[in-house]
Amino acid sequence: MLSHIWNIVLYDPLVNALAFLVSVIPGGDVGIAVIILTLFVKIILFPLSQKSIESQAEMSILSPELNKIKAGGASKEEQAKQTFELYKKHKVNPFSGCLLVLIQIPIIFALYYVFFKGINFESGILYSFIHIPENINMIFLGILDISKKSIILAILAGVSQYLQAYYMPKPNVSSGAPGGFAESFAKNMHMQMKYIFPFVVAFIAYSISGAVALYWITSNLFMVGQQIYVKKEKNFKMVVK
Repeated sequence: MLSHIWNIVLYDPLVNALAFLVSVIPGGDVGIAVIILTLFVKIILFPLSQKSIESQAEMSILSPELNKIKAGGASKEEQAKQTFELYKKHKVNPFSGCLLVLIQIPIIFALYYVFFKGINFESGILYSFIHIPENINMIFLGILDISKKSIILAILAGVSQYLQAYYMPKPNVSSGAPGGFAESFAKNMHMQMKYIFPFVVAFIAYSISGAVALYWITSNLFMVGQQIYVKKEKNFKMVVK
């Protein structure tokens, strides 16, 4: 039942969109179609991801004030009250980012799964008005075969993942006891996302195909641009205030 809903709502529409793009792109370059489809999905998700990034950025900006509240020595009830008032003053919802990310995950995973399963337009899932592309060219820009493993694209996927983590707003760290669990956990997660996960992404991208690597590169670079935009926007608002 769930797999049927998954196919109807997410997987099938993405495969059909990819087939349509391959049909209209000169030369049937699947690599270009992968980039366009990834960008199209990211643009649709832009409002959600924008809110998520803004929420992370706002929490990062409020981090010093939150730390002052925790270091003030007040009771937990008073700290909670002051924290709530701080969020209300700055119109920040600390849970909005998590909720928005959870909404995006199924769509992003479905897009990834399209490329993970391989480019196959003859599986009987194309809509009646979508025809199997006459020309399916897996040689991206006439240089790289994205149907096979590509060390070049895998490395670029890892680098783009590092950039995405680099520009990600730093997590809000509690000002509890130095070296406390919360602080250590947050720092370790940030370090792993920045220095370990890029290698994981590169390995997975190389293990599957160049199409998956190309998807990851496009998605990460889009997020980098969005994160830079949010950061500049927040800094501008702070200067105006």
